[in-house]
Amino acid sequence: MSDKQNKQIQRQVAKLSIVVVAMFAFVFVVMVPLYNLFCEVTGLNGKTGGPYQAEQVVVDESRTIRVQMISMNNEEMPWQFGPEVTEVFVHPGEQVQVNYLATNPTGKEMVAQAVPSVLPFRASSYFHKTECFCFNQQTLAAGESIEMPLVFIVDPEVPDNVSTITLSYTIFDVSPARASVGAK
Repeated sequence: MSDKQNKQIQRQVAKLSIVVVAMFAFVFVVMVPLYNLFCEVTGLNGKTGGPYQAEQVVVDESRTIRVQMISMNNEEMPWQFGPEVTEVFVHPGEQVQVNYLATNPTGKEMVAQAVPSVLPFRASSYFHKTECFCFNQQTLAAGESIEMPLVFIVDPEVPDNVSTITLSYTIFDVSPARASVGAK
């Protein structure tokens, strides 16, 4: 090959490398916030809003809603993670606390983030968390266990045809060491 052909190939490789880096940056920097905004606006993916302040909510004792708790680990998350109870029966407007338990069975400190989802989608705007471990990342030392509270209220305005709400959490490893390994 001539020097001219080598330089052309090197320029093509450099251009393609820049395009690949730009695509990854777009996916991780732009797409995630856009997806979250889309879910917030449309209610798809059953994401709930942030912290909720309950002010003089009247409890509707004439109705009972079944709330199921499900937990999953991202495929690369080794923690033991789950709710103490898998379902509770609540009256709309009633403040309820359930605890999730997490254990880091590894030999190193890890950081986790739980991402919630609510089904049916139409119920997500009526499921309000006043306190949730999902609002912050959770750091556990090697072998450490923690009890993580979730306090929620099912809005009294929840539609009459909603009798069961399923709250699902997926927990992800967001440890800084893991992030730097993934960036390489």
